[in-house]
Parts: sequence; structure tokens; C-alpha cells
Amino acid sequence: MPLDKLILLLVIVISAAAATVYVASLMLVSVQVPGGMLLLIPTVLVFYVVYRVISDRVKNKEDDHYDSVEK
Repeated sequence: MPLDKLILLLVIVISAAAATVYVASLMLVSVQVPGGMLLLIPTVLVFYVVYRVISDRVKNKEDDHYDSVEK
């Protein structure tokens, strides 16, 4: 496994753990605050965008080709 993909995997795992804690605390607060569930909408959208960016980078063979070109 190339080093850049290993580091990307570590960043994903660490950020997923942090995101889980964040979403859990946000859900606890949203139950107590009126209209707090509206905070989940932008949070879910941000996580979706991050997921799409990372998945597009991992699946894109063209970027891998340009990364492997020797200078």
C-alpha cells in the first residue's frame, strides 16, 4: 500500500471517530434545544461532501497515473 493511501486511511479513521463523537453530542443537544435537529442538516451535508471527495480521489485512476509519473 502506498504511503499516501495509508495516511489517507488513517485520516479517515481518526476523523470518523471524531465525527461520531460530534454527531452523538449534537444529537444529545438537539433533543434538549428546540429546533436543534436543524443543526444535523448542515452536518450531514458536510460529511457527505467529504465522503464524495475522498471516494472520488481513491477511485480516480487518472490521478494515480499522474502521481506515478517519474520526473
